[in-house]
Amino acid sequence: MAAVPLRPCGVSGRLLPLLRGGARSRGASPWAAGPGRVEQRRYKKDVLPEPGGAAPAVSVTEIRRYLRAQGIPFQDGYSCLHAPSLFGPEPPQAAGPPFVLFIDKTTGSFLCTATLAEGGWQDLQAAVELRHRGIPVPGPEEGEREEEEAEARRAREDARRIWERALPLGELLDEQETRATKAAFGITPLADSTLKRFGVRYLRAAKALVFPWFTPRGAALRGLKLLVAEQRGNAVSYTEETFPRFDAYRNLFGLPLIGRRDTEVVLTGRELDALALHQATGVPCLALPRGAAILPPALLPYLEQFRRVTLWLGDDLRSWEAAKLFARKLNPKRCSLVRPGDLQPRPLEALNQGLNLTKILRAALPAGHKAIVSFRQLREEVFGELANSEQVAGVKWARFPELNKLLKGHRRGELTVFTGPTGSGKTTFISEYALDLCTQGVCTLWGSFEINNIRLAKIMLTQFATRRLEDQLELYDEWADRFEDLPLYFMTFHGQQNIKAVLDTMQHAVYMYDITHVVVDNLQFMMGHEQLSADRLAAQDFIVGAFRKFATDNTCHITLVIHPRKEDDEKELQTASIFGSAKASQEADNVLILQDRKLTTGPGKRYLQVSKNRFDGDVGVFPLEFSKASLTFSSYGKNKAKLKKVKEEKAPSPKKGPSGGVGGSGKP
Repeated sequence: MAAVPLRPCGVSGRLLPLLRGGARSRGASPWAAGPGRVEQRRYKKDVLPEPGGAAPAVSVTEIRRYLRAQGIPFQDGYSCLHAPSLFGPEPPQAAGPPFVLFIDKTTGSFLCTATLAEGGWQDLQAAVELRHRGIPVPGPEEGEREEEEAEARRAREDARRIWERALPLGELLDEQETRATKAAFGITPLADSTLKRFGVRYLRAAKALVFPWFTPRGAALRGLKLLVAEQRGNAVSYTEETFPRFDAYRNLFGLPLIGRRDTEVVLTGRELDALALHQATGVPCLALPRGAAILPPALLPYLEQFRRVTLWLGDDLRSWEAAKLFARKLNPKRCSLVRPGDLQPRPLEALNQGLNLTKILRAALPAGHKAIVSFRQLREEVFGELANSEQVAGVKWARFPELNKLLKGHRRGELTVFTGPTGSGKTTFISEYALDLCTQGVCTLWGSFEINNIRLAKIMLTQFATRRLEDQLELYDEWADRFEDLPLYFMTFHGQQNIKAVLDTMQHAVYMYDITHVVVDNLQFMMGHEQLSADRLAAQDFIVGAFRKFATDNTCHITLVIHPRKEDDEKELQTASIFGSAKASQEADNVLILQDRKLTTGPGKRYLQVSKNRFDGDVGVFPLEFSKASLTFSSYGKNKAKLKKVKEEKAPSPKKGPSGGVGGSGKP
C-alpha cells in the first residue's frame, strides 16, 4: 500500500470538531477543549524569524580559543564541541565533569542536555561570566519572556490532556477493530509490542495515532504529534498536527530508547518508518520531527554520540536531496544514505512488501565523495534520474500549470533571473510564484530590499487566502494561523546592502532552516555598497557570480530579480534587455520576463515569457490575468491560459529553426 506525502493540519482543520468537548481556557488548543473558542492572537511583533539579524559572528577557531582562555575543558565532536555544563551544581571532582554542554561549531549556539538550557553564543559567554563571579546561572526557562513561557505551558497542558485521553491500541480496541485500525494506517505488520515500546497511543475520538515527545530520559511529556490516515484509492494519505506548533516541535521520536553505548542510528522521515525499521532490524531508530523538510540544528547534540548515521528519509527525489543536505550538517564522514528506488522504498512500505530491510541498510551509500569519481560511482545516480524523470524535473507549480509545461518544475541548485518593466508587478508576481512553492513544502527565504517585510507579508497573506481580508477581519486569525505554519522566512534587510552580509545571512538560513529557495528582490540594491561600484557592470557581474556559486554549493535555488535597462516603452523586453552585461543571462539557468504589452489576445495585457530554459530548452509565453482583489496572477480557477511555445532567441531577428519554427524547443 503506497503512502502519499504528509499534510500539516491547521487549528481550523477538519479534525477540530472530532476533539471538542468540555470547557477550555482562553488560548487553549482546540484539540483538548470545547466549542466557542475565544483565542488570544498568537501573532507577536517578532513572529517571523530573523535570519538577517542572527548571522553567524563567530568561527569554531574563536570558540576554541575562548574556551581555552576561560579554562573550560572541551572535546571535539562531529558538529559540536562538548564541554561540562555551566548550569546547575558543580559536579563531584572525583567523578570528573560530564561533557553534556554542546556548542554548535557553525553558529556558537549551545544546548545542555542535562538541564535543557539553550541559547546563542553571547548567552553562553554571559553564563561563563556569571559562573566566574559565583552567581547562579539561570535555568532553561527563567530567561524566557513571559508570553513565550505562557504559550509553552499551554501547549504542554494541551498535550497532557490529549495524552491522558489516548490509550494503547491493543488495550482500547477489540482484536477485530485493532486489525481494521492498523489496516487503515497501513501498519498491519507492526506488532502491538512495537507500538507499546515506543509509547504510541490511539485517540479514538479523532481516529488518530498519538506519538509522544518525552524529555531525553523519558521523565516528562513535552508535546506530541497526532496522525490521521485517509484512504485514497490504493494509497494512504496522512494528516498531522503537533503540540506545540511545528516551529517549536523538536521531537526526535524514539530518543528515550537510545542507550548511552549505542554508536549507530538510522534517521527516518516519519514515525511509522522508525517503528517498522526497528521491528525488522532491531537497530536504534529516530524519526525527524518534520521529515525531509528540515533538520533543526538544535537536534544535533542528541546525535553526537553516534559514529555512524544512516539517513533513510523517504521514497522520492526530494527526500534523497534532503538526506544529502542533512549529511552536511551531521558531518558526511559518518553518514550513509539509502537511495530511494523500486526495491528500496520507505521503511514501512518495504516492511509491507516483505523486503529485507537489513539488506537495504547494508547497501546504503557513503555521503562523502572524493574530488574525482568514475562513472561506476555515478552509475546509480544516473539510473535514478532516468527512472524518476518527473521528480528530477522538480516541484510543480499548482497555480501556474503553464509554467510547468515550459520549465517542467522548480529544481534545486539553479539560478533564475526575473525581469520586467517598472510598475508591471514584478514583486507581486514573484511573491505568488514563491508562495505556490512554499505551500508545497519548499523552505523559502525572502530578501526584499525594495518593499518592507510587513507590506510583503500582507501581499502574500492576501494571495494565500485569495481574498481581501480587509473586508473580512474576523477571518484574519484563521488565515494567519495557516500562513504562520508555512516554511517561510524573511531577511530583515531593507534598502542598499553589502553582498557579503546578504550571503552570510543566506548561508546561516540554509544551515538553520534548511532553505532550498531564496528570492532576492532586487540585485540593484546591492550594487551601491561594492568596492567595484565605480564600474557598475563589473560590480553586477561579481554579484551574479557570487549568487551562482552559492546556488551550486548549497544545492539551493535562487530567484534573482533584476531591473531591465531603459528602453522604448513600445518595445517588448528581451533577454538582452536585462540591465548590465551578458553575464546575468549566461549564468542563469532560467530567464523569466514579465511583459505587459503587445500580446495578441488584446492590448495592454500582461504575460510571462520564458526566454531561457537550460533544463530542456522549452521556451514560450502565456498570458496572465491579474486579480486586484486577491493580488494574484495565476490562472488557478480561471479560464485556461493559452500557452505559446517559441524557439529560444538566438539573435535579435527571429529566424526559422531546424525543427520548423513556432512550436519547437531550442536547447540553450
